[in-house]
Amino acid sequence: MMKALTYMGPGVISWHSIPKPKILQPTDVIGKVVATTICGSDLHILKGDVPETTAAASKNPEKGLVLGHEAIIEVESVGKDIKKFSPGDICIVSCITSCGSCYYCKKNLQSHCNGNEGTSGWIFGHEIDGTQSEYVRVPFGDTSLFKVPKGVSYDKLLMLCDAMPTSYEIGVLAGGVKQGDSVAIVGLGPVGLSALLSAKTLRPAQIIAIDMDDERLELAKQFGATHTINTGKLTTQALTSEVLQLTSNLSPGREQGVDVAIECVGIPATFELCEDLIASGGSIANVGVHGKSVELKLQNLWIKNCKITTGLVSANTTEELLEKVVDGTLDPSLIITHHFKLDEIEKAYEVFKDAKTTKAMKIVLTP
Repeated sequence: MMKALTYMGPGVISWHSIPKPKILQPTDVIGKVVATTICGSDLHILKGDVPETTAAASKNPEKGLVLGHEAIIEVESVGKDIKKFSPGDICIVSCITSCGSCYYCKKNLQSHCNGNEGTSGWIFGHEIDGTQSEYVRVPFGDTSLFKVPKGVSYDKLLMLCDAMPTSYEIGVLAGGVKQGDSVAIVGLGPVGLSALLSAKTLRPAQIIAIDMDDERLELAKQFGATHTINTGKLTTQALTSEVLQLTSNLSPGREQGVDVAIECVGIPATFELCEDLIASGGSIANVGVHGKSVELKLQNLWIKNCKITTGLVSANTTEELLEKVVDGTLDPSLIITHHFKLDEIEKAYEVFKDAKTTKAMKIVLTP
């Protein structure tokens, strides 16, 4: 037996004893969880916003479904077909479980893997038992785990499970951030701050951080933002004018506006703001998870030769990001604000849910 945090149904979680996972397939890896965290998507599940997770939990009402899709593990045992990992290895558990051989995995679009045990690449804590537990079973270990060198802190590694690759792939790379660019990041939660940290490694000329929380803006400044703007203190028109003014003297002949606007909130107002901020040839990289329709201002955008991108992380940049962490170029542990023991996870959820008061960004839980 082991202890785990399970989702029992909308609004109900329980830290209790459940059976320890076993190897079910020859490509499985069983790992002891040495660090895990809580994600905003876990809160969406808890609210009952993810029906497939509620359905999976209801199939075993006494146990529920173990939440979580991010962890660092120490490998305990491996299936007979595992070639890359051995007991004792320390590994990053990717938020995306990739079979490595289906149509989408071969297209390097692991987020849409249809060869695993679920309906997409995201199955941990969504359709199968996740990582907020003492032990976890990782399907397709050879293509869903990343071995890490000794001596790197778990705090730095844990951010490579989800927040950092999400912001880097769907925000920074999809937006085409490059040296000398002007970049606006709208929304400075864990993913927005991760986008800032990873964008900074590409040496843009400007990073304009936009949020309505002064403390988050101060963090952004500490992390390397060249300018910060509080949306709660300006009208949309005044905010847009300020950004256009900040970009007015970057290069001779260049029009006002940012080269890349990265949306990290997921509400209509922030996406529509990004539409107003980009210059000709610019990109809007939508990272936020939207639950409502937004206004597409195509009448203004078409003539700008702009690009709009969106998507779900595939975690195909994890090794690249790990190299940046190891060589010191990137330190994602800066985003961590709280530490708890794993058996304090119910308390950690309360702190994370009340982020406005607690100022929680990312939480690390360890045995």
